[in-house]
Amino acid sequence: MSVPDFEVEIFQNEYLPEGGRDVNAVVTVATSGTASAAPAPGADSAEIIIVDCSGSMNNPPSKIAEARAATAAAVDVIRDGVAFAVIAGTHQATAIFPPDGSLAVADPQTRESAKRAVASLRPSGGTAIGQWLWLAHRMFTSHPAQLRHAILLTDGKDEHESAEDLGTAISLCEGVFSCDCRGVGTDWEVAELRRISTALLGSVDIVPDPAGLAADFSAMMATAMGKQVADVSLRVWTPQHASIQFVKQVAPAVEDLTGRRTDSGPQVGDYPTGAWATGESRDYHLGVQIAAAGAVGQEMLAARVSLVATSPSGPEVLGQGLVKAIWTDEEALSTRIDQHVAHYTGQEELAQVIQEGLEARKQGDEDTATAVALAHQSGNEDTAKLLAKVVDVVDVATGTVSLKKKVDDADEMALDTRSVKTVRTKKQQDK
Repeated sequence: MSVPDFEVEIFQNEYLPEGGRDVNAVVTVATSGTASAAPAPGADSAEIIIVDCSGSMNNPPSKIAEARAATAAAVDVIRDGVAFAVIAGTHQATAIFPPDGSLAVADPQTRESAKRAVASLRPSGGTAIGQWLWLAHRMFTSHPAQLRHAILLTDGKDEHESAEDLGTAISLCEGVFSCDCRGVGTDWEVAELRRISTALLGSVDIVPDPAGLAADFSAMMATAMGKQVADVSLRVWTPQHASIQFVKQVAPAVEDLTGRRTDSGPQVGDYPTGAWATGESRDYHLGVQIAAAGAVGQEMLAARVSLVATSPSGPEVLGQGLVKAIWTDEEALSTRIDQHVAHYTGQEELAQVIQEGLEARKQGDEDTATAVALAHQSGNEDTAKLLAKVVDVVDVATGTVSLKKKVDDADEMALDTRSVKTVRTKKQQDK
């Protein structure tokens, strides 16, 4: 297996004014490798597809039919040698393939057997997503694979267990496998699936029309098949007189990692980033506060950022970057704002305002006006288009809007799930 090379770049204004203590930096992590770079061997990977088979999946019948087709399409993408399984989820969880609750090794015969089992799926019963996750956990931990990934599909709310039950299951699975979540139709809860995808380092999105499931499932599985390095952490060291204020992924989507810190040594904390493949690039926004300001002309290391992979022989450093602080009395230097920091600060604000605005919209408020202006200013055209389906834009530049009297549920849920997706700075887009 060829492991990709990790490159770490730090973007910041290193200069602080006299008395300044707050340091901001954008950390860009990119992977590269040769054309021969290959994904992890099949024995190192495991996949589980979790399909909602509750009674509502029969309303309309095309929903379960498209879910079966999507699962079969995903199975076709699984590489030979990869361990895999399919779970049917209702108010309980049932191993559909293999039926004994183990994981099968992908080859032409087992893929065909799995598709025959999937073709027999019929909707009945309720929805208890925590039970589905419990079974996936048990099946994953019975196999030595390091790269573990699940796809979870539902069309409804988690009605047959408590929020605490779901939370317990999510906590159990955290750090064991990643999970991409999809909601089909409009009767599911964005917050529920986001809770799962956030904890399990996956994605969440809406598939409003069941006919779109097969293409989405195939794409998710193809991405999973390209992963090469599992359990990579962003390791941040700070000196004794500095503290971490926040660590957030800001591209390709906003994800606050601050609360996910695991101490790994004196003044050192690890933040999970999941698995990586060749050709990936992600950006992280780091905020550090220094306990006491230095004298003019003094320079110090505010943080050391490393990418660390877990391996049988111990932690392996894949890349590293330095965040600095230099105190100056030159206003022109200390007031300069790095374009990357400014850009992503705006993107983070946009995502937050949309979340708050959607909640306010339910109360008849017009807070989405700020989101429209921010989307325009940041150049996030995709989000601007989603916003336009929820509000009528009177003036883009000022964010003057009027609420649409009738908003399609799918449009509102699409804005909710996709509001955290960001655009890169122009320099990065041009690379």
